Amino acid sequence: MTVPYWVKDAIFYQIFPDRFANGDPGNDPPNIQAWESVPTIWGFQGGDLRGVIQKMDYLLDLGINAIYFNPIFQATSNHRYNISDYYKIDNKLGDVKDFSALLDVAHQNNIRVVIDGVFNHCGRGFFAFNDVLENQKHSPYIDWFHLNNVPPDAYSPGDANDYEAWWKFKSLPKFNTDNPQVRNYIFDIARYWIRLGADGWRLDVPTEINDEKFWAEFRQVVKSENQDAYLVGEIWDGDPNWVGPACFDGLMNYPAREGIIGLLMETITIDEFAGKIKELLNRYPRENLYAMYNPLGSHDTARIKTELAGDQNKLKMAFLYQMAFPGAPAVYYGDEIGMEGGKDPDCRRAFPWDADQSNANQWDKDLHQFVRQLITLRKNRTSLRRGSYEEVFVDGKRGGYAFARILGDESVLVFLNASSARRSFRIPVINLGWSDGRIVQDLLTNQEFIITGTELILNVKPWTGLWIS
Repeated sequence: MTVPYWVKDAIFYQIFPDRFANGDPGNDPPNIQAWESVPTIWGFQGGDLRGVIQKMDYLLDLGINAIYFNPIFQATSNHRYNISDYYKIDNKLGDVKDFSALLDVAHQNNIRVVIDGVFNHCGRGFFAFNDVLENQKHSPYIDWFHLNNVPPDAYSPGDANDYEAWWKFKSLPKFNTDNPQVRNYIFDIARYWIRLGADGWRLDVPTEINDEKFWAEFRQVVKSENQDAYLVGEIWDGDPNWVGPACFDGLMNYPAREGIIGLLMETITIDEFAGKIKELLNRYPRENLYAMYNPLGSHDTARIKTELAGDQNKLKMAFLYQMAFPGAPAVYYGDEIGMEGGKDPDCRRAFPWDADQSNANQWDKDLHQFVRQLITLRKNRTSLRRGSYEEVFVDGKRGGYAFARILGDESVLVFLNASSARRSFRIPVINLGWSDGRIVQDLLTNQEFIITGTELILNVKPWTGLWIS
């Protein structure tokens, strides 16, 4: 089976449901926090599925064509990674009719919807674990978990010692996926939501279920429902063993994120960056490389603006590089307007919708327009989505790096001046087929350049990137 045809053309937008938009105050829980309150691991701020539907025009204007949702199933936390009912939309987000309505609106506008699958562990409120707590050794579900002691202590302070749990959190008991009943239960969940219309699964901590047969079976179940469903694994180190016809289509490409941040924050050199990128590009089969999910930030990381110490030029360069890199670029909600935040829960702040009018300082409209422009250009230039990646120029001493995305006669040269000085560079372009006297332009500014012999001479401001074609 090949990867879904649509993924290499996808531009994702990640939504943490409780913090994007509140479209139905009627489903808000008691003691709700005010919108834009300082985020905590406990409080809810009222974001829901109807809010996403109401903001669909905003997403369409930005240009994205795929959404990845953090968990939306019934749970007691705002992050919902402790699921108690996998067949029910959390009532603080709406219900299955709201989810179906969201799918309808998204699909009518050619937007795919990928949902978060948390199958290594569940919450303490999950029916089978609750049965174990109630019936103890008599529970019919006692083999659904890895129990060291019965009855298990699930609520007193401290680590989970009576049963296996994710990172020993008592609130996250680990499934025994060697049990055929558990496997079938999980596979039925996977099948159910794909059948309902979801376009794929993002799989949470899949390395914790270190069982090749499990994921091969999971893939078969999902692909038998929809061969174009996307499976993306949360594999932080980019291990290539987790992609392919028996596993996932792509991975959350955190190594590429680390590379660009390291370059921009000068913790790695240009030469080290070029070597890291070359290794990443050679790590995967081409079809999986082009199905990578490429984030600059997520619910598990500090926001990209915070990572780059608020430097506007570096922030723009990060997006410029991301949107030209093979795979599916992913915008974490609010990064496009310059939201800030440290590691979770601080990176999960509420989207400041009212600030667009009342406090323009909270919206970086210049950045928003820049990201919007990059997305438009990526969608209009097939080479930026499907073309080969060819390293063209590396100047480690002066901070210059260039690569080209090439598809047939179409090519885009991406250049980065990753230095604190304005510099001139002579870029060899003979392999792009650009001949003496040819006029090219920066797609972002429309500035024109002329090819001299076999070189393109650029004079570039510090921490600036260009897309030339």
